[in-house]
Formats: sequence, structure tokens, C-alpha cells
Amino acid sequence: MTSPELSIISARPKLTAALAGQTGLNEEVLRELVHRFYSKVRQDRLLAPIFEERVSNWALHLERMVAFWSSAAMMTGRYHGRPVPLHTSLPIDTQHFGRWLELFRETAREVCTPAGATHVIERAERIARSLQGAVREAQSRSGTVACRD
Repeated sequence: MTSPELSIISARPKLTAALAGQTGLNEEVLRELVHRFYSKVRQDRLLAPIFEERVSNWALHLERMVAFWSSAAMMTGRYHGRPVPLHTSLPIDTQHFGRWLELFRETAREVCTPAGATHVIERAERIARSLQGAVREAQSRSGTVACRD
């Protein structure tokens, strides 16, 4: 594991530095977390088909996810996408979100310090709840609830 003092490009450098000091997280740790997590996702019986059908450029996707987790975990402001609309049309349900979280928690505990793992897992759980609610709402509005809960 690398030290939290490694430089992080951030729109909020003091906040990011404080979070790094409290959690042991930095860009290198987040990069390892994202890469290892998606390696597991790509081998997972439930999740792999969802991703493989939609991600054509894995290098770009991984970089985007590192920026996302940098923003979500370290408040860097590096991610500028809109994740909710990207997820609302996916054929996913509670089972997919549960498996995603299971793999994420496992990977965070392997890669991060205990404080860092707790920090990113809390954010992942919050994000999953939010996305799952948005997906359910979109599915019920469209009348095409193809997923089970």
C-alpha cells in the first residue's frame, strides 16, 4: 500500500488531504481498488454479462471509474459524468446490486487500510441505494420491470 501523502489533484485540496490522512486513501490505492474490483466483476457469472455487453473500451471505463471513486471517496471533483441515467436502462435488480456490493466490499478490504475500506464501502452502499432506487423508479415508469426484487 502506498502512503496517503502522494499527490492528489483535487478541487478541494485541504479536504482531500484530510480524507487521505484519515483513511490512507490516495489515487494509487483507488486505482488498485478499481482495477482489482472490475477484474472480479468481469469474471462474475451474474455481473460480467451486463458489463461486457455495454463496455467496449475497458481502459477508458477503468479510468472513468478511478475518477469517479476519487470524487466519491476523496472529494476531488475529478468525475464529471452522470451515473444515474447510465444505470436506469440496465436490466438489473436487487440481486445485481447485492453482488456488486459483495465484490466491492471484498476488494476494498483487500486493498485499503481498515479506515479506507470503511470509508469507500459506506460510499458504495449509499451509491448503490441511490442507483437502485433510480433504476426501480425508471423501470416502474416505463412499465418494463424486467428485473426481480
